[in-house]
Formats: sequence, structure tokens, C-alpha cells
Amino acid sequence: MTVAFISARARRTGVALGAVSAGLLVLSACDKPTPVATVTVGTDSVHSEAACYNHGKSLGEQSVLAKCLNDTSGRKTISVSLDDRIHFGVDPAIADNGWTFYIDGQRVEPEPNKDTYRTIQASSFFASQTGELIKSVNLGIVETSEKDKAVTGVWNFELKKKS
Repeated sequence: MTVAFISARARRTGVALGAVSAGLLVLSACDKPTPVATVTVGTDSVHSEAACYNHGKSLGEQSVLAKCLNDTSGRKTISVSLDDRIHFGVDPAIADNGWTFYIDGQRVEPEPNKDTYRTIQASSFFASQTGELIKSVNLGIVETSEKDKAVTGVWNFELKKKS
């Protein structure tokens, strides 16, 4: 019986090539992660990946936007007092296109914002048109494509008023 001997260097090279090949195979199966949006109140923060995201391309019709804004599966909740200041942060990829707020499915700003960070008084989210205080608000951060004004991403949060 003859045994083929392989040098240590050849074995190391073979193992290295196998590891690189396995790594490339694993990476090719991964999805590109979505940008993250963050809401901070005091020392509490919640981070959310997109409910819907199309990497800078339009999500499609208005019905898709409504479905994305109503998606509760990844909605993050944070409690706020009316006198709190709420800090909103988005990845630069979101800010590059522009983003705006939707409250309970309705757009509340006429033009997209291009900042990565904004601060807004909590009381502005909890006053209804009749003057009554609202207990919770579904807040959507919506990314829009600057060139064609199409919605390209939605991040969902719930702001709950502290008792």
C-alpha cells in the first residue's frame, strides 16, 4: 500500500483556500442589511430596521406604503412624557434621499428632511385636532427618493404617552 504524502505547506494552502471558499459561499447567501432608524427619549432608545425597504428604489403603489405603515411585526415602542424631547436619528443612507414623518398613516411634513438627526418636543405628537390628548401614536419614518419622489423605505415606531 502506498501513501501519498502532502507537504505541510500544501496542506495549509489547501485549508486556506477551503476556508476562503466557504466564507464566500456564506456571504453570498446573506441579504444586504437595511439602514436603521433610532428614537431616543432621555436615556431610553429603540432601534428599528425597515418594515419595508427597497435599497433606493420605489416600493411601488400607495397601497404598499399603507401596508408598510400598518406593519406591526417590527414596530418598536417607547414611552414619553409630554414635556420630553424626542430625538430621531437615521442612517446617512436614509438622510441622503430624504425622510419625513407619518403619524397614524398620514404624512405630516410637506418636504423630506435631509438631516441625520432631529429633535422634536413630544407634546407635538399627542395633540389631536379636537384638542384631546392621544394615548399613543404610530409613527412612521418614511424615506423618499429625491429624484422621483417615490417611497423607498418605512421604519415603524409607537410613541406611548406616560400616565
